[in-house]
Amino acid sequence: MLPFTIPSAGDAPLKLLCLGAHADDIEVGCGGTILRLVAERPRLCVRWVVFSGDGVREAEARNSAATFLRGAAESRVDVLKFRDGYFPFHGAEIKDFFEALKQEYQPAIVLTHGTADAHQDHQLLAKLTHNTFRNHVVLEYEIPKYDGDLGNPNLFVPLTRAQLRRKIEAIRQNFPSQHGRSWFSDDTFEGLARLRGMGCNAPEGVAEAFYVKKMVL
Repeated sequence: MLPFTIPSAGDAPLKLLCLGAHADDIEVGCGGTILRLVAERPRLCVRWVVFSGDGVREAEARNSAATFLRGAAESRVDVLKFRDGYFPFHGAEIKDFFEALKQEYQPAIVLTHGTADAHQDHQLLAKLTHNTFRNHVVLEYEIPKYDGDLGNPNLFVPLTRAQLRRKIEAIRQNFPSQHGRSWFSDDTFEGLARLRGMGCNAPEGVAEAFYVKKMVL
């Protein structure tokens, strides 16, 4: 297993693009990795895009992004209004957004949904990410849910126990609308992190994991 080295150009800013279909997807899938990058890269610049958020969910998305991005050198958060569960029927409009985004922002790393994710909204964003950002490092995060679509990721980001605690506490505090869902629990998030930490022999036993289709070193 080879360690993944974050792209670096001396003291140049590291530009990160975070894409999530729904208000809590980014945080659940890669919130710990984002916290680690904020801590380790003082010139981190982040573009954070949530594609479906309205009313309470928009407020939750913005509050949560502010929590996770506290300390980043620069950040911009967009919360769009595409209808939850209907992304394939809005494909042209979502594609137009991706094309406009590509013209104004060139990230070093893109964090997005997995192409093997069974949720139709997640699938569409994953496919458009690869279609749009062809020459970029694209890391596909995983979302635990009812579909049983977790697989065998091939890139691991070890976390500290403190970073994992911060991730879980921030998710719990910023998304009260989700507290009634059976999967939305500290046990779910900690259990998956523990399994991924075991899979990469993480120093503190916890990690997040990603799928990588292609990387050029």
